[in-house]
Amino acid sequence: MNLPLRLPRVRVRRPWRLAAEASALLVAVVVAFPLYWMVLSAFKPAGEIESSRPRPWTLTPTLDSFRRVFGQQEFGRYFLNSLLVAGTVVVASALIAFLAATAVTRFRFRFRTTLLIMFLVAQMVPVEALTIPLFFLMRDFGQLNTLGSLILPHIAFSLPFAIWMLRGFVKAVPEALEEAAYIDGASRTRFLWQILFPLVFPGLVATSVFSFISTWNDFLFAKSFIISDTSQSTLPMALLVFYKPDDPDWGGVMAASTVMTIPVLVFFVLVQRRLVSGLGGAVKD
Repeated sequence: MNLPLRLPRVRVRRPWRLAAEASALLVAVVVAFPLYWMVLSAFKPAGEIESSRPRPWTLTPTLDSFRRVFGQQEFGRYFLNSLLVAGTVVVASALIAFLAATAVTRFRFRFRTTLLIMFLVAQMVPVEALTIPLFFLMRDFGQLNTLGSLILPHIAFSLPFAIWMLRGFVKAVPEALEEAAYIDGASRTRFLWQILFPLVFPGLVATSVFSFISTWNDFLFAKSFIISDTSQSTLPMALLVFYKPDDPDWGGVMAASTVMTIPVLVFFVLVQRRLVSGLGGAVKD
């Protein structure tokens, strides 16, 4: 008896799926093209950068722009200052936001809703509108020309978003788990750091990414609060060394911008798994 011959199934993609994939690819190209042009310009010789007919490639790549960047005497100090400021903001804002999110989620107290609304309103205020008041505040506290004048404002601006986001993660942890921990003899402190903290850690990673990027790329506060002591400047200020109104060094600007991007990419690679789970949602009961 001859068995019927089974042909392999050919998976035909629907038109809407092809359109969605094409749209996603187009968006990815549009987003990635400025980064590609930045890196390309960093390797281009000066003549090609200033050419009236720019080309999206180069046949004579050079490292001259990077040599000028790393040849700057203060560039290493700027880099370390940026790492110190960004690292401090990430750690401090994550810990404070975790404790605050736990407090507004697990405890009932007066003005709790008002406090949450204030966090939400704080996110709507533009940073530019608060720069001048913050300048006078830092001056009165004697923090101008110090890294503290950059750390404190960034912590304050990172907290509202972090608290709102972590609140959902803390709320998603079942209260039955907390009660079971207390029955087993765990104290509130032990439950907080040994049980609750690991469960909401993906959310902490997600919020840390946003606070790290905003702090690392900050130029407004660095330009406003670091006035005379250049040893306290951060990496974005290094771009001003290569930008001169009369004769800007675009190769140096692009090379310095490329170097600034590397720590952000490294940070993403280190936290990408936690970041995906953190953006995907909280723990389910």
